[in-house]
Amino acid sequence: MKRTFSVFGMQSLHNIFSTSAMQTYSIFFGGVGCMVLVSLLFSCSSIPLTWRETLRGEESALPSRDSMVFIIHGDGDYLYHDTSGHAHRADEEVLGGVTRVAEQNPQAEVFIFHQRARRHTFFFPRRDGKFYYYRHGRLLAEESYWRDQGPSRFNPEVELYHRFHEQKQPQLARLFFYFGHQIPEFDGVGYDASYPDRTFIVHELADGLNRIARDSKFDLIVLSTCFGGTPHTIAALAPYTRTIVASPDNLHLSYFAIQPFERLDVGLRNGDVAGLAKTFAHQAFDRLAENIQTTVTVAVYDVERVQGYLHSIGSVYDHSLTTLKGETPASIEHCDCAEDSAYVLPGMSEGVDVLYRPPRFGRSKNKQNHSGWECWKLPN
Repeated sequence: MKRTFSVFGMQSLHNIFSTSAMQTYSIFFGGVGCMVLVSLLFSCSSIPLTWRETLRGEESALPSRDSMVFIIHGDGDYLYHDTSGHAHRADEEVLGGVTRVAEQNPQAEVFIFHQRARRHTFFFPRRDGKFYYYRHGRLLAEESYWRDQGPSRFNPEVELYHRFHEQKQPQLARLFFYFGHQIPEFDGVGYDASYPDRTFIVHELADGLNRIARDSKFDLIVLSTCFGGTPHTIAALAPYTRTIVASPDNLHLSYFAIQPFERLDVGLRNGDVAGLAKTFAHQAFDRLAENIQTTVTVAVYDVERVQGYLHSIGSVYDHSLTTLKGETPASIEHCDCAEDSAYVLPGMSEGVDVLYRPPRFGRSKNKQNHSGWECWKLPN
């Protein structure tokens, strides 16, 4: 009886401890699981932006001399392969270059918005925007955000900009950069892979610029996209800037090299933004001409001086857009506006500095110049 009782007692004691341990582990792992789940739900919830600020240092008391805003679109087909067959993500490479610009500017504030493809964790959607704020070369804030919140496309970016922007500080230069695919002039459905029904056209970019700039203007806008130098696009952005750098032709994800903006305290010491824009355009052109075989066209637009030409051909271009809205994308082509007599008017070259190299092959290899304006070739 004593042995039986002893064994029974040991078994009972073992069962008690086992049951207790299992309950403890169940409670522990259940609690951890709940914490993870709550954490995921919290991190993916649409909470106010002001609750998600993460500061990475103390702000300097010194005001910033210059301000730069970068928007990098990455929610699309930005994968390409180099000559060695290695895969690259164009938007990620741009982010690396932009980060270097931010770190190398000791007298600037820099806003970086990376619009990424939507991803999921355990079936829960993750925020698809990433924001970085630099001041005087230091990362002060890094924050994830939802890209589809608010009444307009750039509502989250506008809110973040005004939350961090140094208010009432006079700045020598205000620069804006957009990296992405060609910005549509009409339709615009499918620009974002994660939002196939969402539209994006150039007037929405103009609206975002207006809300960021408010009562002032940017000194320079850089459009690192394909077919950015159209009369419609330049006219839409003109109210919000003094100078625009864009490519009227195809860039093939090559983008513009932005090294000239790494030390604005040196390169922009005299405040000549237009001169810096031309220097940048030349360096971007040289890099593109060295690395790609297709057409290379980079243009610098003096917004004030091109107004006369834009007004003179505005109705003609608008008629083209109206006509094209009923056409299938495969039937639409671009062309140099100089190839259409309706656009060849006095003042066409006024205010436009064009850098051009024809393609190494194809039907345009003997074309020797470009007007700096890109138009639509209407179907016959």
